[in-house]
Amino acid sequence: MTSPESEHALRAAICRVGASLHARGYAHATAGNISVRIGDGYLITPTDACLGTLEPQRLAAVDAHGQQTGGDRASKTLALHRRIYDADPEARCVIHTHATHLVALALAGVWSEADVVPPITPYYVMKVGHVPLVPYHRPGDPAAAEQVAERIRTSRQRGTPIRAVLLDRLGPVVWHADPDSASAVLEELEETARLWLMTRPAPLPDDRIDELRRHFGARW
Repeated sequence: MTSPESEHALRAAICRVGASLHARGYAHATAGNISVRIGDGYLITPTDACLGTLEPQRLAAVDAHGQQTGGDRASKTLALHRRIYDADPEARCVIHTHATHLVALALAGVWSEADVVPPITPYYVMKVGHVPLVPYHRPGDPAAAEQVAERIRTSRQRGTPIRAVLLDRLGPVVWHADPDSASAVLEELEETARLWLMTRPAPLPDDRIDELRRHFGARW
């Protein structure tokens, strides 16, 4: 059970992170959404809301069965968020945006379907890890949610859990323990895509990646 104080803090965190992402160009117009797991339900940004101007009391509250219990109408991507929470019990916050360089990468061609960008920097390996491509589906299509959940399951079975995917032509979806941590993953992923599009460097050698695994527990 989440206390009123904790819920208040989570509502404020969603709005703060949304405003930060919007102000720095990681989200634009009314594209993008943020949710958090709260008790046995969720808080999620309203449909067609601008992440830069969110209001805590207008965030949609949704119960464990996906039924809305308060706030403005929930984002059309609610099914995607719920499937991520179901597939990854460690996920407490999900963020989806249409970040420019990641959408550009999907349009230009990703490095591979299993890894949309190569491991070109140590912080990408340490903070993000593998990021698979999910084929195009219309916004809000439950089929995309099922494919994301399947990638979460298979990556956990391989021993390299993921915390992000790239939806073809739509943008990244990331998840983590809280809004700030999820935002940091999104920013690192978008910056790595920008670097890759600009420079096309060689990936880190295998021995350097192994070193990051040993010293920092990198999920690679």
